Amino acid sequence: MALSQRYRRLAPVALLGAAGMALAGCGAPGGSDGGGGDEGGSSTVTIYGTIVDSEAELLQESWAGWAEENDIEIKYEGSQDFETQLGTRAQGGNPPDIAIFPQPGLFADFAARDFLKPAPEKVESNANEYWTEDWVNYGTYDGTFYGAPLMANVKGWIWYSPAKFTEWGVEVPATLDEMTALTESIQAATGTPAWCAGFESGTATGWPGTDWIEDYVLRQAGPEVYDQWVTNEVAFTDPQIKTAFDSVGAVLLDPANVNAGFGDVRSINSTAFGDVAPALASGECALTHQASFLSGFFPEGTTIAEDGDIWAFMLPGESAGDSAVTGAGEIVGAFSDSEATQKVLAYLSSPEWANSRVSLGGVTSANNGLDPANAQDPILQETIKILQDPETTFRFDASDLMPGAVGAGTFWKGMVAWVNGTSTDEVLEQIETGWPDS
Repeated sequence: MALSQRYRRLAPVALLGAAGMALAGCGAPGGSDGGGGDEGGSSTVTIYGTIVDSEAELLQESWAGWAEENDIEIKYEGSQDFETQLGTRAQGGNPPDIAIFPQPGLFADFAARDFLKPAPEKVESNANEYWTEDWVNYGTYDGTFYGAPLMANVKGWIWYSPAKFTEWGVEVPATLDEMTALTESIQAATGTPAWCAGFESGTATGWPGTDWIEDYVLRQAGPEVYDQWVTNEVAFTDPQIKTAFDSVGAVLLDPANVNAGFGDVRSINSTAFGDVAPALASGECALTHQASFLSGFFPEGTTIAEDGDIWAFMLPGESAGDSAVTGAGEIVGAFSDSEATQKVLAYLSSPEWANSRVSLGGVTSANNGLDPANAQDPILQETIKILQDPETTFRFDASDLMPGAVGAGTFWKGMVAWVNGTSTDEVLEQIETGWPDS
């Protein structure tokens, strides 16, 4: 299954949750029995998440064999109204046994309100063994470890045609300066804009632009400033953040560079983020910036490989060899500490589950016990290698970590206004007003 099925819904949905904005979807699951036994003698564990439709079917398939062997019935239900429904159920004393959180910030909020149980020893052991410290920290609140990661994706891929690169006599850049030179070389060779971009995503329009900014903040200002930015210790109006906007603007706001195959700069806001893939495959566009899940949007028959129709490289850093990336994923938290629930949590934090789910297609995990060969998509295989590399500095999508009023509010809206012509200074001031204390 291609990544498109999941992320057409969940890339924006996960972000919308942070703002308490709900899309129409399934209702909340029925009440949990706390992992107790049923009449047949097996134990039942309920899991609630944002994953729906065919992706939910694959999720259930990933644990079906294990659940049968362990005489545990796992009841999963997904909803695109996850945040609102989960909050209502938790406050009403009727939460699921387990929830799959799409944002560390939301996860931490439930831990702060004492809704979540500290992770069992086996889960903490698995997390420390199979995930990097960055990922373990996302499951930790106030010094207590509450939950292990589940799946993950990496953002910041630059997609291109290997054949066109050969035709134009250009190479994959090793630094941001070389990326600028690459853009200029392609524009000179073709006489057309090198880049295409799409920010349109329904009520979530603008989120692809935040990914651009996040990638540049991390690479130019570094992880410490990135972390301070997420908590507003470094404001949007700070010169370091403006530098990232200026660097991204050198591409996205320059009509000589965008929007190949679609129109002028403002067409970025009316172009659906997935629609850039066919333009890249047809040759209308030379470069686009998007997460690993873009692989699911290319026309059927497109070969994604280093020597295929389409391939991708990671946005480089200031210096050659820099390995800092942004991405997203899920954290698993428990409202029950029943024996059956603890067994399920331990399994979901294990390499066995990660290999089971990834082998079904469409997703990746940062679990270093995962065999990259189990991923059916070459880009997903590369994504896994990046996630597993101990030298990789990973930072979660900043807009997912910021308060919803900012991350899924003024930040998204600010990107749209910026593309429409509002000045950078005015946009940065407008985004900053979303912070609760600003």
